[in-house]
Amino acid sequence: MSRPPQRPIKRLLVANRGEIATRIICSARELDIETYGIYISGDSSHAARATHALELPSAASFMNIDGLIGTVKKHDIDAVHPGYGFLSESEVFAERMWKEAGAVVVGPGWEILANTGDKLKARQLAERCNVPVSPALQTPTNNVDDVRRFAAEIGYPIMVKAVDGGGGRGIRLIRNEEQLASSVKRAVEESPSKQLFAEKAAVDGFRHVEVQIVGDGSGNVTHLWERECSIQRRYQKVVEIAPSVIKDRKLIARVIEDALKMARHVRYVSLGTFEFLINPSTNEYYFLEVNPRLQVEHTITESICTTDIVKAQLLLAQGASLETCGLPTTPRLPEKPSPAHSIQLRITAENVEGDWSLSIGKITGFQFPTGNGIRVDTHLIGGYPAIVSADFDSLIAKLIVTASSWEDAVRKAQRALDDTSITGVKTNISVLRAIVVHPDFLHGQCDTQWLERKQYELLKASQPLANPTNPLLQSTAPTTSASAVSAAATLFRKGDAWSLTLSPPGESQAQPTHHLELTKVLRNDFPASLSADILFTTSSSSTSSKPTSIPYTLTLSATSASASASTSQHPRANPSNPTHIAIPFPGKLVEVLVDEGDVVREGDVVCVVQQMKMELEVRAGRSGRVGWVLEVEEGGEVDVGWLAAVVESDSGSKL
Repeated sequence: MSRPPQRPIKRLLVANRGEIATRIICSARELDIETYGIYISGDSSHAARATHALELPSAASFMNIDGLIGTVKKHDIDAVHPGYGFLSESEVFAERMWKEAGAVVVGPGWEILANTGDKLKARQLAERCNVPVSPALQTPTNNVDDVRRFAAEIGYPIMVKAVDGGGGRGIRLIRNEEQLASSVKRAVEESPSKQLFAEKAAVDGFRHVEVQIVGDGSGNVTHLWERECSIQRRYQKVVEIAPSVIKDRKLIARVIEDALKMARHVRYVSLGTFEFLINPSTNEYYFLEVNPRLQVEHTITESICTTDIVKAQLLLAQGASLETCGLPTTPRLPEKPSPAHSIQLRITAENVEGDWSLSIGKITGFQFPTGNGIRVDTHLIGGYPAIVSADFDSLIAKLIVTASSWEDAVRKAQRALDDTSITGVKTNISVLRAIVVHPDFLHGQCDTQWLERKQYELLKASQPLANPTNPLLQSTAPTTSASAVSAAATLFRKGDAWSLTLSPPGESQAQPTHHLELTKVLRNDFPASLSADILFTTSSSSTSSKPTSIPYTLTLSATSASASASTSQHPRANPSNPTHIAIPFPGKLVEVLVDEGDVVREGDVVCVVQQMKMELEVRAGRSGRVGWVLEVEEGGEVDVGWLAAVVESDSGSKL
């Protein structure tokens, strides 16, 4: 048995959050399916329209298979939709959910997940189907020397990829020997299995094109044309378009036929995206990977096909065929694309001028565009609190525009972005505006390295595009307030302790003193909220000669907060002090690689910070001796501008 049987769905758990959870719940409601949303404190708007909303103890619960199985059993749920990310590509999750809880995980089933979600196995599938692949290291490894030998044999540049990565995680482009050791280490750390492989990099002049495949498990597969996702940064897609703007449709047709060939070979069922790298100048193309799940950018395929593919996926899981799952009935010839053109723009909470770092805080206001051919997918609800934290990715909304010609779609994207604003956190909206007005975008000349090459030019062009020009909008635009100051501004750590005395006003009589100690910080969004395990020790009383210690879980939720309460207590780097090494982005500390007294060289890694499941290195800007280093537990939250280390010269420098 390679997948569960197809059967009616009565109760559906949406095991995800954010805009994609909202999207899945919408389609399920239209099918009269009872829905269960899951959420954590401070991040719940996506579950507001589910039939039932279940609170989870922490962000890690979205990855807790045992916990999710327990939830399914408790509520007699018969199906789970994993969305994208989290457990969506886990064959273990799909198989255990069926065998232990009797619930179907919507998707292709554990056997296809195992053979396509693993990037190395997907390459082997392509080779069996005679689909072009780039030269690669054929055996998974976590050994730097294995990758070094491959690079020496094949030549730079190479790409290392976690076999089970996704969303840009576990991928590093290595152009020379100096980058190899640290790049391999970071890629391994971002891989759940701690395994990667290497391949010859296809980066210069190549475009990223993916084919939307749908199968019903009987051997019948079809395509919904292709999408182009070449505008990306750190292997994270930023802008996607459908169909591709590559003019050679015969080349695109070959890619679509290869995707269909691979899908037929494994008797693919449900939704799947088969990805390729194409060089339109040389007509070369290589298979890249399979994403055996719903994609972030499924929206533009829906727009050009005028169909709901999430609903189709739910119907396929219940036994529908390709003819009865709601797909368009008109012929889809690979060489002849849909006459419509659609663009998706990912709106993210990122400080683009601060190396695209995550912008943490409370969203205090938003405005999205309206009009013909415009769609917005978001979990934001007017009047409902929304906080961006380091627990999840930065995606706030997806803006999708569709028109009858490419030129009209580009102009519509420009207008729609002008009508979009979000306050309280920094976003990438101004850079998106700069992208869609750039001549290269209009003329379809953007390869996978374009955004990296043009970054400085785009940042400069985005500055005058950041604010509305109409004085009516300027006068009513909301401003950032204390509530938008970074969450988790005050640092709390395990072992922090306080003496506690409560006295009525004006009471002079001595009151008993109690003791409170943090044993585990569960969630720190102080001053907005704080959740922690504590040990509360009461003072001795007339009935007890010894103090009594009782464990509790403490939960604080602010009803108001002043700006002064949001001021960080951690030392901040002084930009004018050359000895200070600053943390340039918020996130969670993975590890500190230096100690006080160590000698470091310029460019050495001081610490590693995880942001949106990607590990980013903080490097020394000078050579010298480490005189001070931050004291934060691994896994603890850090903020932009915090002092990571002091690197002193021979003469010394103090904090």
